[in-house]
Amino acid sequence: MEEKYKQQPSDLLKVVLFGPESTGKTTLSEQLARHYNTVWVPEYAREYLQRKWNNERKTCEPHDLLPIAAGQMRLENSLTKKATEILICDTDLLETKVYSEAYYIGNCDPILEKHALRNKYDLYFLTYIDIPWEADDLRDKPEEREEMFSYFKNTLEKYGRNFIILKGNKKERLKTAIAHIDKLLEK
Repeated sequence: MEEKYKQQPSDLLKVVLFGPESTGKTTLSEQLARHYNTVWVPEYAREYLQRKWNNERKTCEPHDLLPIAAGQMRLENSLTKKATEILICDTDLLETKVYSEAYYIGNCDPILEKHALRNKYDLYFLTYIDIPWEADDLRDKPEEREEMFSYFKNTLEKYGRNFIILKGNKKERLKTAIAHIDKLLEK
């Protein structure tokens, strides 16, 4: 039953874009994949929750989190087979865990938490809140960007994840990310 939340083993370098909503993760994921001639794993939650919003006019509820986690891992595991030497992930289950705790008063499904902590990535890029907020159907906390950024940062520190904070405009972020990825690829 829990197989659908497991990360498939791989020799790829795995990088995660991590941070609050509307901080440029998707844009940077696309840019990095293009730069390294590889694939990137989109955020399954956006597709899932947009469909829910369009069909039901409802936002995320606690019972949506395990289907989102399963969909995210299905995408990641599938795209792992298509990647070159690096896989760029627009999100991971640890991000889903952060949102679960932030929105549902510290609660996180034990299955989600188990796999969020078990899945491994080589580097996290924590995207800072210094780019303009862009509203859409799903984003809802523009006034809480600082608190959410702190929550994401504290989570990476708490679980000992290797991370770099990305600040600045799109070009600056891309340049910084490439420099850090190149260092890992040289090893």
